[in-house]
Amino acid sequence: MAKSASDSSTLAVRKLDTPPQAETQVVIDFDDNRAASSLVGPYGQNLAIIERRLNVVVDSRGNHITLTGTRDACDAARRVLETLYAQAVQGHDLAPGDVEGTIRATLAQGTLFPFDPKGSKAAASNFDTINLRKRPVRARTATQDAYIRALRSNELVFGIGPAGTGKTWLAVAQAAMLFERKEVDRIILSRPAVEAGERLGFLPGDMREKVDPYLRPIYDALYDLMDGRIVERALQTGEIEIAPLAFMRGRTLTNAAIILDEAQNTTSMQMKMFLTRLGENSRMIITGDPSQVDLPNGQTSGLAEAARLLDGVQGISQVKFTGEDVVRHELVARIVAAYEGTPQKAVATKT
Repeated sequence: MAKSASDSSTLAVRKLDTPPQAETQVVIDFDDNRAASSLVGPYGQNLAIIERRLNVVVDSRGNHITLTGTRDACDAARRVLETLYAQAVQGHDLAPGDVEGTIRATLAQGTLFPFDPKGSKAAASNFDTINLRKRPVRARTATQDAYIRALRSNELVFGIGPAGTGKTWLAVAQAAMLFERKEVDRIILSRPAVEAGERLGFLPGDMREKVDPYLRPIYDALYDLMDGRIVERALQTGEIEIAPLAFMRGRTLTNAAIILDEAQNTTSMQMKMFLTRLGENSRMIITGDPSQVDLPNGQTSGLAEAARLLDGVQGISQVKFTGEDVVRHELVARIVAAYEGTPQKAVATKT
């Protein structure tokens, strides 16, 4: 008989009576070979992240993992490993971002309550997923989970927060899913043509070639989440449309998934104009980072104003990310925290 996720690993703890800062060992034996291999990661990269972030020594020999460090550090590492293993047992491929997200969630939870492996595994497995033909996209943090749920249940969603939190990535994944399921007829991508402190001058080519440099992050997400041939064909037929923000006035966008990226660089009038383009059977997703406004001094960001004016309006959801939700790279999380001047309790590492 197959074992459930909660019964598929055995745990032994040594030196439980040692002081909190004394060195101790935690020994874990995992039963599922495939899940254990996914947990370790290619060349042990997942375990290396845990070692570096939690200041423990991780020794892996097959399905046998030994943690060495302070009692608190080993307990945190054990929580992370148990949670990730439960995801691997369910068939999820574990990427470094999944490890980072689990570490942050574990550190944020702290040790105020006794660790319940069943409860932890259930919470992790309940994170929502966007199912695409190419591969599923699963939330890695609680805020990403709330974002996916908001995208699913609201016609207009604001994703607001720092770089690397998955705002644009998940927005493109949701638009791609709606397109694949024929719930919308097209995907419309827009972004303000504002350079980050530079002036690129005249750009040659047709309209798509002129705006391509500004929309490259969205293109990257599209090609990663959808088959490249489908993306190219949809671009040629107009089912995926590149719509410069300056040319949106007067349009009514129906049966479409609409994404406005880098919305912090819209003016108040541009944002109002864009929001009023929403037509029947359409979904609109607006993403931006209020800390990276490239507008001329004195101009109000349309994103900040819209977030304030539309807060609490029925049918509109706002999801706000923080530095603790950064999944791009652990160093990005520390950079964001440094610029925000916030304590790095959930992203700090010992060196």
